[in-house]
Amino acid sequence: MSLIPSERKYLEILRILKEHREPMGAKRLSEMMAERGFVLTDRAVQYYLRYLDDMGFTEKVGNTGRVLTPLGLSETESALVDDRIGFIISRLERLAFRTTFDPSTSTGDVAYNLSVVAEEDLEQVCQVFDRVTAAGCGFFSTYLVLDRDPRIPSGHAGIVTVCSITMDGVLQRMGVPVRMAFGGTLSHAGGSVQGFSQLIGYRGTTIDPLQLFISAGLTTIRSVVDGGTGMALANVREVPAGARPRVESMVSQMRECGFVFPVAMGSRVFNLAPNPYRLSLVSYSGLNLVGCGIEEGIGIRTEIGAGNIPFSKVMDATGSS
Repeated sequence: MSLIPSERKYLEILRILKEHREPMGAKRLSEMMAERGFVLTDRAVQYYLRYLDDMGFTEKVGNTGRVLTPLGLSETESALVDDRIGFIISRLERLAFRTTFDPSTSTGDVAYNLSVVAEEDLEQVCQVFDRVTAAGCGFFSTYLVLDRDPRIPSGHAGIVTVCSITMDGVLQRMGVPVRMAFGGTLSHAGGSVQGFSQLIGYRGTTIDPLQLFISAGLTTIRSVVDGGTGMALANVREVPAGARPRVESMVSQMRECGFVFPVAMGSRVFNLAPNPYRLSLVSYSGLNLVGCGIEEGIGIRTEIGAGNIPFSKVMDATGSS
């Protein structure tokens, strides 16, 4: 038996459980459903979970929460692709809207990605992250190692990296309309950026483009960091050309706060299609840190756009670069 396609709430719960895999309780599921535009009480989530249990899509693991069954995993994978197109960009746009960071005062919330690694790998991961940030190939100059967090399984550590969607939130608060256009692999040779090798539009995909490039083995971030030649991850945003003075002011302020973008900005950038009416902003992704670690053979699981966090917590980080 399958879910009725219109039962979006049931399907969204299944998707959350698929993305996280570890057992999740009703409270955490309620919070994550709210982030996706579904406001449900803990009691309502419990009701949906009992139904999913009866359907054989989920099962309870002690008192820690629910996980997907093989049948539930099959259900999420067979959901209509059309229903998932645009979900990634919608999620990122919600994070941008909730970003309150003000670069003129270095206060407010930034968007972040959350990576989970085994405790025995933490030291090596930090060394890799330090190399990437030192080479200027990340979006922000530091990261945060979490001491305690309910999302981190026992025997693991969490690492917060600032998500580049923070830039979108800052621009919006300045009155500058911004469009997240592409994620891509940026080719480097001899320490110089050559142009994009691959590009995927954010509005026509069911998976984050940069995660796809990492999992497909299309990056050589370690080579870029160590020798200046290879493929690194970058995003392309578009803003009106007339907003250039505001954007340049924002860039200057954010650099003073520790951000390391943009790689390039203009109406004609690298091998992107020229447009006299729009500026393209090319920035390295914070996922270069994660991608480099994966290239080193380290097991890293990352939730892109995991939420928002006060900027002060990132700057007060201990155990970071």
